[in-house]
Amino acid sequence: MKPDDLDTKQTLDRQPGLEHHLDPPADHMPRYPGSGRLEGKVAIITGGDSGIGRSTAILFAREGAAVTIVYLDETEDAVRTRDLVEAEGGTALLMPGDVGQKSFCQEVVTRTMADFGRLDIVVNNAAEQHAQDSVTDITEDQLFRTFRTNIGGNFFMVQAAMPHLSRGASIICTTSVTAYRGQDLLIDYASTKGAIVAFVRALSSSLAGDGIRVNGVAPGPIWTPLIPASFPPDKVESFGKSAPLGRPGQPNEVAPALLFLACEDSSYMTGQVLHPNGGDLIGG
Repeated sequence: MKPDDLDTKQTLDRQPGLEHHLDPPADHMPRYPGSGRLEGKVAIITGGDSGIGRSTAILFAREGAAVTIVYLDETEDAVRTRDLVEAEGGTALLMPGDVGQKSFCQEVVTRTMADFGRLDIVVNNAAEQHAQDSVTDITEDQLFRTFRTNIGGNFFMVQAAMPHLSRGASIICTTSVTAYRGQDLLIDYASTKGAIVAFVRALSSSLAGDGIRVNGVAPGPIWTPLIPASFPPDKVESFGKSAPLGRPGQPNEVAPALLFLACEDSSYMTGQVLHPNGGDLIGG
């Protein structure tokens, strides 16, 4: 997809956005044959129905993993993701619900263990964002809702998963370039993504002695339903063009970073964040 291919007239007037309404469609399919790097593993992927979550579910399945796909209420997208996982020879469990509710996260883990008998990888990817022109426009309800989903969901899913994770397990959290660069229209969202970076660092230290690795991925401008669901047409039109590579990224350009952190290729990495962001230089 070229930057000028974006349909700037589209609006997805619901949160989260719907993948099957995205124009042009995002690219989710893995680029390379699998090599069994997740053979026999089981992963929970929140926000797994669309965007980066969908690409990650497909790639994990290609590499041999069974996946639990957690989503809010986008059933058509989730079923399509399950179909794509099954086309890779994988198995997918669909779990609709709100990761901002601790009891739901416990239900996800309980069902995963009942269906698959083990849990090796937790991908905390679900998020929401609501653009506002000014910090004074962010309501108390929006602030607490965004924090509960974006950082609360990470806590609740990890808390539910911990009794079932053993040495060699991997926890991966999706943060964002906005955690490092900020974003004028997404002050509360960027704040939650900064909290996720701190969560990764603190949790990785806490679990290192148990042999459980905790890392993050901080994507830049990636073409997902969240973009037209969040921004007005003029922002959609310019989306990703300011990146050094001059275009938005595709979900299948981020999923390999999550695969790397999920498998033994990254066995000596914990507390780290990878940056598939189109060339935006982060840190020193």
